[in-house]
Amino acid sequence: MPGFASSGAMWLRSLVPFEPPRPVVRLLQACVVTALVAGTTAFVSLDKTVTVSVDGHAREVRTFARSVGEVLDSQGIQFGRNDLVVPSPDRALQRGEHITVRFGRPVSLTVDGRHETVWTTARSVDEALMMLGIRSQGAVVSASRSARIARTGIALVVRLPHDLTFLADGKRSELTTAAPTVAAALSEANIALRPADRLNVDAASVPTDEQVIAVTRVDGKRVVEEKAVPYRTLRATTAALFKGETRVRTKGKVGARVLTWSLTYVDRKLASRKLVSDRVVVQPVIQVLLVGTKPRLAHSAAADGLNWAALARCESGGNPNAYNPAGPYYGLYQFSSSTWHSVGGSGLPTDFGASEQTYRAQLLYRRSGAGQWPVCGRYL
Repeated sequence: MPGFASSGAMWLRSLVPFEPPRPVVRLLQACVVTALVAGTTAFVSLDKTVTVSVDGHAREVRTFARSVGEVLDSQGIQFGRNDLVVPSPDRALQRGEHITVRFGRPVSLTVDGRHETVWTTARSVDEALMMLGIRSQGAVVSASRSARIARTGIALVVRLPHDLTFLADGKRSELTTAAPTVAAALSEANIALRPADRLNVDAASVPTDEQVIAVTRVDGKRVVEEKAVPYRTLRATTAALFKGETRVRTKGKVGARVLTWSLTYVDRKLASRKLVSDRVVVQPVIQVLLVGTKPRLAHSAAADGLNWAALARCESGGNPNAYNPAGPYYGLYQFSSSTWHSVGGSGLPTDFGASEQTYRAQLLYRRSGAGQWPVCGRYL
């Protein structure tokens, strides 16, 4: 039955799956492989492990974020204008990145009766005093220096020590004190005031640095008045200091002058006042001020073509008073005290402004290169 055989063959061919031409198969296979490779490459390039340190607590984070801000957002870490984020939130995220977040804390600060509210990223009272530039040695602070500062902030009352000079009873005496009032400072100096005695300042006022407090004794018909004799300042040049720098070699001290007045009263009213004597009982001490003559190397934040502002932002958030107790490290560029002294600095970096700190950092760079800042040196 030829007809039946022919139709049967056609029916069998209809049951066999369609096979596309071999070139088409190879093209489809190549497309699939390319897509898989591209997807795997993208996955690997976005997958990063970084370290996030929040107020000193560090942890490793695996992330696909593209920027610093994205990884912080993915971890639920919110920050504001008073917080410190290093590197900048809009910077592209790198593998192995170390991200530091220090939250700002409000400090209700009263220093010698003057009040203001300031923000700091310090986590302890002692660190806050350092970062705010308040010399704390000898100061009276309302909270323990080791006390932690919560995110909600803290109220601090600080009384700074002041160098006072007292002129009383023909003598000059000196005292460094954090007494809250002039009257308390007099008591601390063992100087008693009688009801008729007079002061050249308000006894209830807050003492100020280098203040001269003169006591005028009133005894019956005779008044002994104490007055300060100003000291002179001599300026001497020295090549040990740079131009524009000064240093006190001998601190000046005021002298004491005693004026004695004879008073005549008529019907309990003062009728005459006569100067009986006027003598200098304590000679003033001349102050000697050294003035630098050594020329400075030409420098500025951009003179050498390096980005010192970016380095400062990375190291300290751009704060010339920054303090890191881990070193400890100080200032814009987080100098250790030994490194600061090795490039000619005196005291601590936080004793000087941004210009001086940048100058010393440039000297350090010329000597040792960017490796002195192993994390942030790449921003120069």
